[in-house]
Amino acid sequence: MSNNPVYLALDVPRLDAAEALARKVKDHVGGIKLGLEFFCAHGHHGVREIQKVGLPIFLDLKLHDIPNTVAAAMQAINTLNPAVVTIHAAGGRAMMEDAKAAAGENTKVVAVTVLTSLDNDDLSAIGITADPMEQALRLAELSQAAGLDGIVCSGHEVGAIHKQWKDGYFVVPGLRLPDSKLADQKRIVSPREARDNGASLLVVGRPIRGAEDPLAAAKAIEETL
Repeated sequence: MSNNPVYLALDVPRLDAAEALARKVKDHVGGIKLGLEFFCAHGHHGVREIQKVGLPIFLDLKLHDIPNTVAAAMQAINTLNPAVVTIHAAGGRAMMEDAKAAAGENTKVVAVTVLTSLDNDDLSAIGITADPMEQALRLAELSQAAGLDGIVCSGHEVGAIHKQWKDGYFVVPGLRLPDSKLADQKRIVSPREARDNGASLLVVGRPIRGAEDPLAAAKAIEETL
């Protein structure tokens, strides 16, 4: 993998536009994150097209189902040899163990703890009494026990989780530069803050994708690191 920890979130519906953007910024990001929107629209073919750009691929599919189904889904994407794949820690230890066992040897399997779009009120509404930090720490501990490579958490939690899990691989999304709009993210920090707190991989989407000059935006973020 590249030394640049920034992965561009290519959450765009058109394959040609996604590939063009990836090529434009490829020298200033470390990899490409392809999420549900992209994968549902373009599947394996789309992933292979983006792979031609020459960067590692992070499949952010957030798999969450019974253990057998998640393992089968993981086996189905092994031919794509992704660098990183996400599952949901809330699926439980057995699901996480089976997902890791089914993954390719070069694929890091990381579990989503608490989505960065959720805050205390959102967690309470779905019956979780812990605050985001407590919940993220609990699910990180479960993910580590299940043998995963790491977790996904917000920049607010990564420092505490890093202290608890020294050699974990930590993916931090919801990153914004100081002058960026928050959109639907609620718990955000800057890429530099997240990196300083122990993040291994930084997911950046709209600050690059939505910029008037995506290349300049990617360079500006790279320079802060």
